[in-house]
Amino acid sequence: MTTAPDFWGNSQRVQEVNQRISVLRDKIGTYEALTLKIEDVQTLLELASEENDTSLQTEIADGLEYIASDLEQMELQLMLTGEFDKNNAILNIHSGAGGIDAQDWAGMLMRMYLRWCDQRSYQTEIVDLAAGDEAGIKSATILVKGASAYGYLQAESGVHRLVRLSPYDFNKRRHTSFAAIDVMPEIDDSVEVDIQSEDLRIDFYRASGAGGQHVNVTDSAVRITHKPTGIIVQCQNERSQHKNREIAMKLLRSRLHEKYRAEREAEISKQRSERLDIDFGSQIRSYVLHPYQRVKDLRTNVETGNVNAVLDGALDPFIEAYLKMKAHRSS
Repeated sequence: MTTAPDFWGNSQRVQEVNQRISVLRDKIGTYEALTLKIEDVQTLLELASEENDTSLQTEIADGLEYIASDLEQMELQLMLTGEFDKNNAILNIHSGAGGIDAQDWAGMLMRMYLRWCDQRSYQTEIVDLAAGDEAGIKSATILVKGASAYGYLQAESGVHRLVRLSPYDFNKRRHTSFAAIDVMPEIDDSVEVDIQSEDLRIDFYRASGAGGQHVNVTDSAVRITHKPTGIIVQCQNERSQHKNREIAMKLLRSRLHEKYRAEREAEISKQRSERLDIDFGSQIRSYVLHPYQRVKDLRTNVETGNVNAVLDGALDPFIEAYLKMKAHRSS
């Protein structure tokens, strides 16, 4: 494929193929490393048995723990069988009920997901950001690039609830805040999505506020409205108007694909059409900072008292439990 005469002329295709090659190399490397570790532990077990040597027990136990951890990660990879589970992800964050506290909470969630992505060596690009009135953000759209980014992050779709003593309340009362996470797969050009030019309204404006580059200099930011569905996407991250339009169209393709797929599939249609309010009674996970500290996922009942670690990106236990639950239900 890479030897084809026209291959290197298509930069997007080059990037996709190189990413796929990198994923396959990582998988091969993981398998080879695991195989070597298993052989090492087998050798230690044989040696300990032959020599009746108990001093090797700790090393053997550590090796078995390493093997078990790697096997669990490989098992999770096998659960990502959805059509787009291997794709990049588009992560949307929206503040909900709770005013300034909710906007601050949305900003905390954005930081949490950026840290989780960094720990996985995923590339992130904030393509749109609406700053909060006094703190945090009103909304953000983040493109997450990496192997199976959507497969993992789909576990985070839903309403997230925060309970804490509000830093914005002079009386130091306890407040409850909400923010919604919506995750979609990035859809490439190989997936057909019907978009007619006459159905689009494209507006150009000057980027403003946090996240906007070239602020108040040129009309580089782009907002695209799909008139038949009312879907609106926008991008203000790039200096180039052309680049912002390209990214906005990519977001629109993914949004429309999700909408059309939801309409074709009854179960997904039910989940999408009955969208829950970003308010009480609709949360998938609660983060309690007062009067005690606990994060609990209401779908899987996985919980931890180490709230700070979670807010620093330690999301894997929640994501893994969700994927196992989803795989069990579909089996």
